Amino acid sequence: MKRRLLIPQHVEKLGFGLLLGISLLTVIPIIAIVIYIFYQGAPAISWEFLTAMPSNGMKAGGLWPAIIGTFYLTLGTAVFSVPLGIAAAVYIAEYAPNNRWTRLIRIAIINLAGIPSVVYGLFGLGLFVVFMKFGTSILAASLTLSIMTLPVIISTTEEALRSVPTSFRVVSISLGATRWQTIRRVVLPQALPGIITGVILGLERAAGETAPILFTGAAFFLPRLPHSPLDATMALPYHLFVISTQVPGMPIQIQYGTVLVLLLFVLIMNISATIIRSRARARRQW
Repeated sequence: MKRRLLIPQHVEKLGFGLLLGISLLTVIPIIAIVIYIFYQGAPAISWEFLTAMPSNGMKAGGLWPAIIGTFYLTLGTAVFSVPLGIAAAVYIAEYAPNNRWTRLIRIAIINLAGIPSVVYGLFGLGLFVVFMKFGTSILAASLTLSIMTLPVIISTTEEALRSVPTSFRVVSISLGATRWQTIRRVVLPQALPGIITGVILGLERAAGETAPILFTGAAFFLPRLPHSPLDATMALPYHLFVISTQVPGMPIQIQYGTVLVLLLFVLIMNISATIIRSRARARRQW
């Protein structure tokens, strides 16, 4: 019979203290940055700032084209990447045999998630803008962002599917359900919280990226809304880059106001995903 290893109380307290200190060192700077952004950017926030067109060389007016452009790019990314990413994860997790080719594909997906975004931008420029002749457009930028977010969605969705207990599949098949019926009616609903987490992580990265849309779809100054997927558009990340580096004499409040709007855009996505994920977890049976 093995003897239990008892940890002295003072050592345990020291360990918890170190963990608390490391957590505070991580969280406090983030909170401080967010508070500073709110402090600097809140005076610029107004109805005109959110709904007006930019004017006077982007030193006045608002962010409406950039906000709508960011929404279009995020929506386009979701349309292309979410169905394909979930389908690929379902195949890898549920259908693909566990051999060296499948393991090689998983390693490739993980490696693709770590590629710098500027590389995806150059790839999108060569494939979608030049070769497929989409031009500098929302469509080319959305496809480029979709390729960039696919590895994150595939990896997190696969992990969510594999976390569903095998007994669920066994019981469903023993009751006469086919493999696809089991996946569609049992496995996917139970894995939905993890899938939503992966989708939001991918779309948040897409919403905040500058390099891919810089080459494929973002416009420097476009005081109008796009009329079709083949039009270029302004976007909050690229707009922030432009007013921070290319426009002399730009008021600091407008710069931080743009940062705050982008932060709120991502925060709204997070809150929406949290609500959906909480409801899905409430229905989960394990």
